[in-house]
Amino acid sequence: MMYNGANNITLIGMPGSGKSTIGVLLAKCLSLDFIDTDLLIQKRHGRVLQEIVDKLGYLKLREFEEETILSLCVSDTVIATGGSAVYSEKTMHHLQKNSMIIFLRVEKETLLRRIDNFETRGLAKAASQSFDELFFERTLLYEEYGELVIDCDKKGQEEILREIIVALHDAPTLRLP
Repeated sequence: MMYNGANNITLIGMPGSGKSTIGVLLAKCLSLDFIDTDLLIQKRHGRVLQEIVDKLGYLKLREFEEETILSLCVSDTVIATGGSAVYSEKTMHHLQKNSMIIFLRVEKETLLRRIDNFETRGLAKAASQSFDELFFERTLLYEEYGELVIDCDKKGQEEILREIIVALHDAPTLRLP
């Protein structure tokens, strides 16, 4: 598989947008490997994300996220990033070099229905920042970096997968297995 010289697919979006779930299914459909960078961070540092935020601060979590993603050297892989990966220009440029970046867009109301534990989910945000502020701030970055935007509201997993796969097949320089 190839897209502009890249052979990975990277999923970006808010927590609760389905990056990990869709990522696993997409990797299975396309016979690719799968990596969830949040899990890599937790394994590397021996703590869940919320514990990192609570003990070391949200900026340390972002630093760990940047280090983890910059250390990735993979091919033929679907990568589900943490929601805050887009804060690091270095991280996003690294991913752009060898990935097609797909933004899984979900409306704020849908996220609030899906996720009831934003306060304990390990979000890399300032304690004073509201969810509305976080959503607005990140959405601008997701739109900036997303080469393909998939609207995931009111769609099931199969419909989202089908939409991604059709878009990938339609990409002019993409070769799928």
